[in-house]
Amino acid sequence: MASSILDSFYYKGMYGTSAMTNVFSDEGRINAWLAAEVALAKGEARVGVIPQQAADAIAEAAKLENLDLQAMKVEFNRVGFPIMPLVHQLAKACDPESGRWVHWGSTTQDILDTGLVLQMREGIALLEQDLNALIAALAKLAETHRNTVMAGRTFQQQAAPITFGYKVAVWLDEMLRHKERLAEVKTRVLVGQCAGAVGTLATLGKDGLAVQRAMMAELDLAAPTVTWHTARDSWAEMVNWLVLVTSTLGKVATEIATLMRTEVNEVREPYQTGRGASSTLPQKRNPIACPRIIAIAHRMREFSAAQFSAMIQEHERAVGAMPIEWMVIPEAFMLASGSLSQSLDILGDLEVDAAQMRANLNLGGGLLMAEAVMMGIAPLIGRNQAHDLVFTAAGRANDAGQTLRETLIEDQAIMEHVTVEQLDVLLDPANYTGSAGAMVDAVLAKWEAMKERA
Repeated sequence: MASSILDSFYYKGMYGTSAMTNVFSDEGRINAWLAAEVALAKGEARVGVIPQQAADAIAEAAKLENLDLQAMKVEFNRVGFPIMPLVHQLAKACDPESGRWVHWGSTTQDILDTGLVLQMREGIALLEQDLNALIAALAKLAETHRNTVMAGRTFQQQAAPITFGYKVAVWLDEMLRHKERLAEVKTRVLVGQCAGAVGTLATLGKDGLAVQRAMMAELDLAAPTVTWHTARDSWAEMVNWLVLVTSTLGKVATEIATLMRTEVNEVREPYQTGRGASSTLPQKRNPIACPRIIAIAHRMREFSAAQFSAMIQEHERAVGAMPIEWMVIPEAFMLASGSLSQSLDILGDLEVDAAQMRANLNLGGGLLMAEAVMMGIAPLIGRNQAHDLVFTAAGRANDAGQTLRETLIEDQAIMEHVTVEQLDVLLDPANYTGSAGAMVDAVLAKWEAMKERA
């Protein structure tokens, strides 16, 4: 039976995708270690450090089915380090002559770090695929609802009109920045490790750097400028990119869940029969994906602190930093995959109720348009006087249960400057969305430009 929500049969696919789980499974982990060992052997053979025949034999033997995983686990329990059992099993799978060249001149952390980089590369590719699909879904929403007028809210109260496309464009622009950041992060994260015990490559003598470059060429990873055994800033950057993305998605999910409230009811998660049903309240259609995305965002922020802790290391190999990363990085990738996947499910088919948005603009008897009226008459009588007149009229509307339009029309000090027709233009929310449409267009143009550069 599974003990974690991430590997639970019952919760499968809700907090992490199957594809990402496969990347960070035991099989994915050991295969990444084997790939690092094979690249090391091939790189050394290319430089002339070990025989080519030995490198070929190691590459042929480095298959999961050739390893006795139970024996590896027994040895791991005894030794305490994960790579020595792998080396013994890989050597055993080779002929005796080739087997003695396995792991030549390397150290455990070289294989662990390089293996995890290979896993992260696979994980990044999966996340990037969903990120691009999510961005496309947001772009479609922003374009479709460029002019869909709704109430803008501050401090959870109606403030002034916006468009739903503008709101989505804010989300879209944030995701585009995450896409830009990822391109930078990859240049620093997709770097392999081959350095030996204290990072000096002393075991490989004058051939050390050549072997390192050859090994990384085999893996299509960048070679480091200097050994990064105790320099973990790039991995901290990677984890914090995941935190940034899932925090944005948590914000979006919070907004959607809030707009799904009965009293608001302006957007809704995609509905299927039975989705969101309450065990006791037959009428309810609760948000389902939003709570998962929000929960992931809160959990992910804890990983940020943990990975920063892993940066603080002593000497040329730290005592307790690596195990932090082994715990943090796989789970962070898996939860990020769940957040992106769940968000894509919502935003790809989000139900947007434009009629309800328009109806909500009339809540409060049009008081939402007080600023628009103030700014409409301000050029005629001055901003401060306009503010005082409209403020007073809005107060009367509140106290008397009238609409703002009714109290404005009754106010001679205001109506001597505008006609009823002009007042109705000022009170129309569609006429007071400012540059919202232009900003939507600018974000969409940014996305189009990014696609062209790709």
